[in-house]
Amino acid sequence: MNKPLRRVAIFCGLLMVALMIRSNWIQFVQADELQNHPKNRRVAIERYQQPRGNILLSNGKPITGSTETKSIDFKFKRTYKNGKMWAPVTGYASQAFDASQLEKIYDGILTGDDDRLFFNRTIDMLTGKDQKGGNVITTLDAEVQKAAYETMGDKKGAAVALNAETGAILGLVSTPSYDPSSFAGMSDKDGEAWNSLQKKNNPDEPMLNRALRQTYPPGSTFKVVTAAAALESGMYDIDEKTDTPDPYRLPDTVTDLGNDGNHPCEDASLRVAMQWSCNTVFAKISHEIGNEKMIEYSEKFGFNKEHFVPVRAVESVYPEDNRPQNAMAGIGQASNRATPLQMAMVAAAVANDGKLMEPYMVDQLVAPNLNVVEEHTPKEIGRAVSPENAQKLQQMMEAVVEKGTGTTAQIDGVTVGGKTGTAQHGENNSKNPYAWFISYAKTDDGSPPIAVAVVIESANVLRDDIAGSKLAAPVAKAMMEAALDGKR
Repeated sequence: MNKPLRRVAIFCGLLMVALMIRSNWIQFVQADELQNHPKNRRVAIERYQQPRGNILLSNGKPITGSTETKSIDFKFKRTYKNGKMWAPVTGYASQAFDASQLEKIYDGILTGDDDRLFFNRTIDMLTGKDQKGGNVITTLDAEVQKAAYETMGDKKGAAVALNAETGAILGLVSTPSYDPSSFAGMSDKDGEAWNSLQKKNNPDEPMLNRALRQTYPPGSTFKVVTAAAALESGMYDIDEKTDTPDPYRLPDTVTDLGNDGNHPCEDASLRVAMQWSCNTVFAKISHEIGNEKMIEYSEKFGFNKEHFVPVRAVESVYPEDNRPQNAMAGIGQASNRATPLQMAMVAAAVANDGKLMEPYMVDQLVAPNLNVVEEHTPKEIGRAVSPENAQKLQQMMEAVVEKGTGTTAQIDGVTVGGKTGTAQHGENNSKNPYAWFISYAKTDDGSPPIAVAVVIESANVLRDDIAGSKLAAPVAKAMMEAALDGKR
């Protein structure tokens, strides 16, 4: 072979090698990236070639569905039953805008593409049947969810109900909400609906999951955690006087902290201070325990950590701070921030004799042939307080509902413990406060206690009428009653 031909042959050989390398790189290295690329319509087209599996309530009833379309590319689209009520649980599955929450997390199960459904896909292929998706069975109770959603009405806020013994989420509401069906397709109308829900076009942020993704100053509901720290530290007991002045001067300042209302807060015991929500007592306790220990006791309840239910819940924060700010954080102010889920966990740990359970909202993943693919086992996160101190906290919270600031949450024939909260926010507390209520309900039949947290971010009422007992407690009461009626 002469020299020019040899050069051409070598060059062609190098091109062949380069082509083989590039081909293998695309097929094996970049395969997942290309498959999940947002501009790869083939994935979305395949996803909607058959009806999706459904998301079911704990009673087996579906809250999702699928309907056939006239589209050339997308044969089916997602539908939702009572979409606004359930959107904070399901999320959305849209031909144009991908998916979120349970729809996104369990997309493989719902479409039938999950590796654990390989046997089902093989059988369908051999028998010539269309591929089927599996189902996601949640822990949600229809009546608890309905009670929360209807009682919230036009208020902006969120509510969470837990089975205190297992951590199962029974209800999870965020208002205002949205209907995922309104943008499940690919039409111009779907695009308009999507745009109308975005933050830049809708300041109410209906797509924000306030129960899991929004933190608020927890206000006086956090005094339950501060009381737990007081008992666990051994520095205080339930009925001992606390030697607290009224007003209480914040450490290292000339600022006096007072109390709301004419209540017996001076030198009040923990029981009395909880009953009347004495700011002075709990700020002094937080200061005396110190910032480092307050962080430690808060973290035993789940603060400073993300939680996955399996949807991600942002971390609630008890911050590192100076002495006066730490005193204010002890009453749920300053830089103290919490999600409604976190405060429901606080109530649940107290009701469960100090044992904190991992919150979860999915019980089982089920294959199309009804075989269980995955089942959740309740998991203990840790012990927030000792059983003895948990029982003292129960006495204190029950006094709040029996004869304190939370009497609006009373339920005939049921033991209810609770804590009200009105959290100030904005520069110089200029904005309307948030109304909070956390609680638990238990009966004498040995059934698990129901723990609830409710926050009202805004409501169409006068500022003087914004209080946990007036706005949030009725929602919590409705949820607890619905859960208890379901047991009965």
